[in-house]
Amino acid sequence: MDHQIQTQLSEIKEYISKQAVLNKDPLTLAEAALYAGVSKSYLYKLTSKRAIPFYRPASKLIFFKRSELDEWLLNNRNPSTMELSELNLRSKK
Repeated sequence: MDHQIQTQLSEIKEYISKQAVLNKDPLTLAEAALYAGVSKSYLYKLTSKRAIPFYRPASKLIFFKRSELDEWLLNNRNPSTMELSELNLRSKK
């Protein structure tokens, strides 16, 4: 029983921390990784390659704007098969 309660408490804590991240801007590296669903090391690698926009007000701190993360996450849209079919039909006319 104690293990089950501990598990539920952990799940509740995780849920609350995720909700807090959704309402915060700017995000720290850890919060941005949680928000984007990627590891901190992967996100840090992206910043070192300058593949993602970020802010560095001090030498060791990295911050992200949630809106820019959203834009980055959605930047490589792939069309659906229906959209591709419509494009093919238009090009044949």
